[in-house]
Amino acid sequence: MSEIDAESGGDESPSSSAAAALEHVVDPVVIVADGRITYTNGAARDAFGLGTDDSDESQPGTALDGWETLETAIDETTVGTARRVELAASKYDARVHREADAATVIFQPDLEIESTKSDRVVKDRAIDEAPVGISISDPDRDDNPLVYINDAYQEITGYSYDDVVGCNCRLLQGEDSDEETIAEMAVAIDEDRPVTVEIKNYRKDGTEFWNEVTLAPVRDDDGEVTNYVGFQNDVTARKEAELALEQRTEELEYVLDRVEGLVQDVTAAVAGATDRSTLESAVCDRIAAEPAYNGVWIGERNPATERIDVRADAGDAPEGLSADDDHPAATAIRTESTATDTRDGSTIAAFPLVYNDIEYGVLAVRTATDRSIDDREAVVLSALARAIASGVNARETSRVLATDAVVAVEVDVTDTAVAPVAVSAAADCRLEYRRTVHRTGDRTASLFTAIGPDASEEALADALTDRTDLEWRVVVERDGECLLEVSGGDDPVAWLSGRGVRVQAIESENGRARLTLEIPRSADVRSVVEAIEERYDRTDVVSFRQRERDGDTREEFAVRLEEELTERQFAALQRAYLGGYFEWPRPTTGEDLAETMGVSRPTFHEHLRTAESKLCQAFFADR
Repeated sequence: MSEIDAESGGDESPSSSAAAALEHVVDPVVIVADGRITYTNGAARDAFGLGTDDSDESQPGTALDGWETLETAIDETTVGTARRVELAASKYDARVHREADAATVIFQPDLEIESTKSDRVVKDRAIDEAPVGISISDPDRDDNPLVYINDAYQEITGYSYDDVVGCNCRLLQGEDSDEETIAEMAVAIDEDRPVTVEIKNYRKDGTEFWNEVTLAPVRDDDGEVTNYVGFQNDVTARKEAELALEQRTEELEYVLDRVEGLVQDVTAAVAGATDRSTLESAVCDRIAAEPAYNGVWIGERNPATERIDVRADAGDAPEGLSADDDHPAATAIRTESTATDTRDGSTIAAFPLVYNDIEYGVLAVRTATDRSIDDREAVVLSALARAIASGVNARETSRVLATDAVVAVEVDVTDTAVAPVAVSAAADCRLEYRRTVHRTGDRTASLFTAIGPDASEEALADALTDRTDLEWRVVVERDGECLLEVSGGDDPVAWLSGRGVRVQAIESENGRARLTLEIPRSADVRSVVEAIEERYDRTDVVSFRQRERDGDTREEFAVRLEEELTERQFAALQRAYLGGYFEWPRPTTGEDLAETMGVSRPTFHEHLRTAESKLCQAFFADR
């Protein structure tokens, strides 16, 4: 012990047991008596440098900072009490315990200083344990090396503290690190300003990761930059998602650009072709011109051989393909949906050519590489297939009027969704189809002659009171028969005409209608009949008969005349004829017929006279 400690055996000094206890107190403890330091514990000796041979060490004025304040406080403290004393000149505050002969002074760290120290500890711990990588560099040293990294930095990069401290942060860069981004960080450091970038960096094991780096200068009280702090955040997952989205967007834009031209050209080919074969060849050639495809072909199922015959191709068309094969083309026809398969290192995709439920074949494409056909591309090609089918349907429909080779088909229909079936099932009358007429907009109505006890407006109104889906009216009423206009329900005439089928006759009685149809012999007759059977419940095929047309048919003459007449002229002539206007005595008047057309009587007669003139010209000209 020191000489001061040796004096602790006096009355003023603590007992040996107390002294031993005070030796374990972490705060400095000093006992002062008679103006001298009579005892110090180990913490005090360490804190104030006591216990040396300095002869002045027992003098509190020499040994203790702030003694003048302490001495005054001791004098002012009542014996048997304690007082806390703030020492401005010391890093400690003091607690004075006053006894009669001595004073015990316990020195404790200044609370404000201790609080600052605690804040620093918390901040240091927060930096060390932060979930983002943190690094600090020293720009005053050569090459601005790193002087600190936290645990998260080590986890993100794989580098340890010893690996990177003393090195520049560029050690994370590699061959695919963007040079412009590196330059952007360098400029920010030169200009002493913060910067945030995303850059591809490399871990210690060489693996790549996307690093969101924020660099910021740290300044002292004078505004001078003393350090740079860096924050590293592994954003690989987000960045890869963004890059994938950008790639998909670019691919989509490419597809849309390509599709725009492809759709326009295919549409032009469909619209400009004079016949089906020309249309199919032009479409195959245009699609095959795309670098994405190696081959394109259009096939059609042959109902006689149950094979798929190639009608047009631009390379890579198969031979002898069975309709039951597992080839995508056969699958697409069977399922009426898109089918794909990978064969010989490339993808084959097939799209059914179907329009209004009529099968016209299949479009098949083969990709130029081993790439797959994604959903977007499939949607585009499916749309093109529908456009092709629509064009084929239009060509086949137009051929109905020109062809002499037809198949006459008779079918019986009992589906009450069909208007003449519904009427004959509800009313005691027989319906004979006359013609379909156009109404406002795209709506059509069919004219029937109704014959029987219920062939009157009153009887039909009673019979059809529950069929709110049908719109009907009696145009002309006679004894035992009437001219009936019907719309609504299922219109087989419009539906079949859209499939290239001409309805020659409809006769309906007792809820059963017999339809006599003409289908071009070149058309897929089987497909048409199957579509009718699928659409209408309880359909029976009565007969098939092939025949040739001779000369100019009545229908062809009527069609040519109809092309010469306006819609109003045709309606006036048709109503006049079917309403018995040309009979004598007339069962109806011009005023009655004008009312059915929604026009005045003079307007009706003007349309009728013009139509009669055109009819005579068509009949007598060039004869």
